[in-house]
Order: sequence, then structure tokens, then C-alpha cells
Amino acid sequence: MLPLTANENVRLRFWSHVREFAVPTSMIEAATARRAVGDWAGACAAARVDVDLNLRALGRTRGRQFAARVRADLRHLAPDLLRWHFPRIAPDGLLRPGLTVSLARYPPMADGHGVVHLVARTPPAWAEAGQRISLALWEPSGDGAGPHPHPRPDRRFRLDLHRHLWDVRRVGELWERAGRWSPDEAARPDGSALGRWAAEAALLLRADGCADGVVIVRLDTRRRLALNLEAASAPRITAAPRRGRGWPVLPDAATWELPDLELLRAGLIDGDRLHPLVASALRPHHGPVGTARSPDRPGNVRLVECRGATHRIGVVDGVLVPFDHDPDELRREELLVALGGTALPCLRAIDDAHRHPESLADVRARLDHGDTAGALAAVEALLGPDVLLRSGALRDELETAVRRRVAHGLYRAGLVNGGPPPSTRNARGRDHRAHPRHATDR
Repeated sequence: MLPLTANENVRLRFWSHVREFAVPTSMIEAATARRAVGDWAGACAAARVDVDLNLRALGRTRGRQFAARVRADLRHLAPDLLRWHFPRIAPDGLLRPGLTVSLARYPPMADGHGVVHLVARTPPAWAEAGQRISLALWEPSGDGAGPHPHPRPDRRFRLDLHRHLWDVRRVGELWERAGRWSPDEAARPDGSALGRWAAEAALLLRADGCADGVVIVRLDTRRRLALNLEAASAPRITAAPRRGRGWPVLPDAATWELPDLELLRAGLIDGDRLHPLVASALRPHHGPVGTARSPDRPGNVRLVECRGATHRIGVVDGVLVPFDHDPDELRREELLVALGGTALPCLRAIDDAHRHPESLADVRARLDHGDTAGALAAVEALLGPDVLLRSGALRDELETAVRRRVAHGLYRAGLVNGGPPPSTRNARGRDHRAHPRHATDR
């Protein structure tokens, strides 16, 4: 394996963090089970995807034929796979906020109705608690997005040309569209999918009916390239003019290499940690892939080295207590600490578990990505199933998550438009704009 550059290290650490926390195994299993029995709505609920469309009403307004096409796409939607591939931002790998992504584009019908898009949306940053995605229909003649800051499908982030990233009928195309993984194949230092640009640009031009053979490739906020497919000999790449002529933009999913390929090549992930559908597409000849295993949960009794002996601490009536010290000794030690003395190692371990828990980083990551059940399981494994949290960083983190859920609920209900309510403002000190300054280009 070749040594990694500094930029590669940052990118790979980012995606390794995303793959560890963003789409937990429990979500994949639950969504897959519901989809397997034809319950697409249940699969969406399991993957924390809200459905903002009514197929019965759609059949009455747009006709049964149109409703049947949308229903077929929803039945083959893998919402957990959509979450796996959805655009994300640094530094925490959260879903890109305030975004509308086209999943499918339905051409005009004979009854005169225009183009309609099936879209996936993320709320603005101030309402991102729970990291939920919503599904809706969008057409140019109306907004239909309530308080969403950007209801129109984004030109750069679109998946209607990349159904293999969400549609189970097309997952097999990942082998060809994203790259064929080989352990001996070297990754491009910049992570770009340069070898696929020409083919993907041709698909884009054909889908959008563009006569001009030029496509803009956006690398970051300052670097843009013009890919000309009508060059005399071969596709030509030049610097793009600052003011384009309305040329189409190569979708982000076609610009960059699939992160899973980069992680595989760097040895930072194996098949069992990939989404099963991704693993089966990238490694079709390696047999069935099992689901990722959760780390073994420690028991509720923890061992502490205390003054030359091994002592136990555990939960009794919801409180973390030391088992190997009698009440009189504990009272003397607490008085000693109040006078400025050093606490027993057992008491220090209990205090650290509440104030500076070794698993706080994992708990915060799970809460950030909306995995409340996983966060509570981590707390339960650390402190016990019935623990009463004292004041400290762990309790603050859990209380903050609750307050931020209130903001999301108000946004979903359409009760707040344009910004967070005062009661939830600055709950985590995040930038609450729709597109934070720290948003990455990938």
C-alpha cells in the first residue's frame, strides 16, 4: 500500500467516521426487513426518512398511471442505502443541510402535466436534530416545500442519474459506475473519478437534452473545469470561465470516487463494515456478506484498581456505587475530599464516568447522527441500564440532544420559518445557516 498524503488522510478519516456512525447496522437490518415484505413506508420509518406525499391523493390529481410509477420507485427505494450515499459535510460527516436532491424525474404526461421530480430533502442546519431526510414531489410550477430554504433540486447534488445509489433494481450498476475494486489498484491522490468523467458527462448531456457538448466539473469553491466532449480527437479539459453559459454541472456523485473504494484500498474498512448492498456490488465474486458485528457490551460491573486491590463498581437502584467500601469509609472519604484531599480511586472512577466518560465521543457521534438508541445503549453499557445521571458532560450532551429535537419538530410542523426559535438557538454552538461555512465540497 502506498503512503497516504495529508489530504488523503483527512478525507479517509472523515469517511471512516461517517461509515462507523452515520448508518448503524440496526437501521440497515430494520429497513431491509420491512422492504423485504413490501412495506416501503416501514422501511422509510426505520431509516428515519419522512414521507411527505400521499399516493392516493396523487392518483386522484395526476392519474393512476403516474401514481403507479411513483409507487414502484418507492417500493424499490432502499432508504438506508440513500442515507449511506447522501451528501455530507465536515467536520462531523453530518447530512448536508438545506438540500433538495432529485431521485427520479418523471417526464410530462399526456394529460398536460409537466415534469415532476421525486426529491429527498434535508432540513436547514438549525433543525438537523435526528438527521432525518424527507421524501416529496416537486414540480417547477409550485414550491410545495413549506419552510424549506432551497426547495428546487440542486444541479450539483442529484441522484436521478445515479439510481444505483438508492434503487435496489439498479444496485448492480455500482460495479461499473463507481469503479471495480481491486486490492492492488492505486487510488487517485485527489480522490476524483477522472476516468469516468467523459462517460458520466455524456449521460448528463443526453438526459438534459443539451446540444452543446460542454460540462462544468466543480472541484471546490474556487476550482472549476470545463469538459468538452466535442473536441476533435478526445475529450478536452480546460479551466472553466468564471461566468459560464448555462452549461450543465457534472453531478457530485460522478465527480468523486466512491468513498468506500478509497477506504477499501487503504485497508480502513472491510466487507463486513460496508452496507450489504454496496459490498455485494463491489465484491460480487466474494460470496455473501454478513452484517457488521456490534462490539461486545461490557457487563454492568466494572473493575477498578484501588489502593493495591481490585475493586468493583456497579449500578444499585439506578446509582453507580462502589461495592467494596463500607458506608463509614465512604463518608470519611467524602469529608476528606471536601477538605481538599484526594478521593479513593473507586470514587474517582465513578465521578469520571459521569463527568469525563471514556465513551463520550462515541455517544456524541451517535447523537449527532440521530442514533438515539445507539447513544443510549452506549450510556447503558457504560453506567448501567437504570442509572441516574449526575450533572456533567454526558448529561449535558443528552439534554442538548432533546432540546435540538424540539427545533426539528417545530420545523416539521411549519411553526418556525427562517431560523431557529429562541429557546433552541445555539444549543450546540453550531452555525445555524442552511449551508455552514465548514461545509465540504464532497
